[in-house]
Amino acid sequence: MTAISLAADCRAARSDERFDLRVNSILCIVLAALVVAVFVIVSLTASSGPFGAHPLISPPARKATATARGVQAPTYASEALTSVIAREYRISRAVTRDLVGAAYREGERHALDPLLIVAVMAVESGFNPIARSDAGAVGLMQVIPRLHADKLPAAGGASVFDPHVNIRLGASVLKDCIRRGGTEIAGLQRYNGARGDATNAYARKVLGEKQRLQDAVRRMRRLA
Repeated sequence: MTAISLAADCRAARSDERFDLRVNSILCIVLAALVVAVFVIVSLTASSGPFGAHPLISPPARKATATARGVQAPTYASEALTSVIAREYRISRAVTRDLVGAAYREGERHALDPLLIVAVMAVESGFNPIARSDAGAVGLMQVIPRLHADKLPAAGGASVFDPHVNIRLGASVLKDCIRRGGTEIAGLQRYNGARGDATNAYARKVLGEKQRLQDAVRRMRRLA
């Protein structure tokens, strides 16, 4: 009887061990599934932001990385502006984002409203980086290299048709014109070489485009 009881006890113990193993296996699987589900939810939530940001990089880290690379970190306003320009001027979002980022960077460098720089590009070239006028104005902001030789060294020998170089030079010229003119309107007239135009037609056109883009961005932000 003792041997029979001992054998029964052993079988019961083995049965309990197998049960415990199955329970532990099920718990491990459930826990792993929960971890994966949480990771997926966090990833989808983070990547659904306005810039499609990487879910594992915080906004401050993205900004610090962009600054270290000399690239303007996107903001909600700049991304909305990118969407408006890309749609209205039929430019790819990637290219538009690059131009808008350069405008924001140079705006910060020269204490200019980046939207004013963008409006000048819109009026001057319609965002065509290879535009050239009969007067010798070239690129996005239609700068005339021979009139701004003092600012050309800042380009580091790069082509004035390069969008980043052109925006850098154009913003520098625009800032200088506004400083000399004393007002934004007078500066824009100087930029266009139309100081004698009492109607300020060019300035009104640029500022009108700036206001139009600003209104479009506001509408987009309200709908977001």
